[in-house]
Amino acid sequence: MTTGSREVRAGSISFATAKAMQGSRAVPIETPVEIVYGTIPYAVMMVTPDDIEDFVYGFSFTEGVIASSGDIRRVTVEAHPKGLRARVDLVPERLSSHLSRQRAMTGRTGCGVCGIDDINALPSASERVAQGPYIEINAIHRAVSELGVHQPLNDLTRAVHAAAWCDPSGSVIMAREDVGRHNALDKLIGSALRQSIDPQSGFILITSRCSYEMVEKTASFGVATLIAVSAPTSLAIERAEALGITLYAIARADGATHFTGHMPDLILEKCA
Repeated sequence: MTTGSREVRAGSISFATAKAMQGSRAVPIETPVEIVYGTIPYAVMMVTPDDIEDFVYGFSFTEGVIASSGDIRRVTVEAHPKGLRARVDLVPERLSSHLSRQRAMTGRTGCGVCGIDDINALPSASERVAQGPYIEINAIHRAVSELGVHQPLNDLTRAVHAAAWCDPSGSVIMAREDVGRHNALDKLIGSALRQSIDPQSGFILITSRCSYEMVEKTASFGVATLIAVSAPTSLAIERAEALGITLYAIARADGATHFTGHMPDLILEKCA
């Protein structure tokens, strides 16, 4: 069992027989992690306590605190009576820059813009993403089909999100899981940063709906294609279009829906 789950007592109730069977089941752990840059607390996020260092790197990057993995000298994860504390040692110039734009934030599991009190401060990528590799529909199908074997925590709990990095052929290279969809993507981006993965060498697949923040995080890392298992929001589509991201969503075993970017050369039929 991963460190991200634990067994709890639970009773299974049958509506058909009106009987209950006592037993147990695995549930995902949700715990607060306080992110501290230098000695200054920055954010408290609700996360699954797996791959915390990856999360810190990815979160710091998509928040604009760092520009590369080299901006972090060390991450120290400590136990806290109420959860975890991640102390982040930034290089001096990055710490100075961060302190000049500090944003206090307390984040719920599903929140990507918590702590912002000015609409002009909404995080947004500033540049269009460079064109990445052409992704064939067979690659999308392969990635969706393979993803399940890279979700051990979801196999146990049926309650967490995943974000996966896939090569142009659709092979899933790695995946990260979390109770929060934004967290799962931050963990993936953090791991990619730490491994010096070229963002133009593949695409991202997420199990959640595709909201505005998921597009922004993808663009901030420089990935040109995003595939989502669930549907996108209107703002996610607008931002993907503006940022040059090819977006597919509602990606299932039998097909996917294309929303923005390069359209594959297929026989196109209009809906009646």
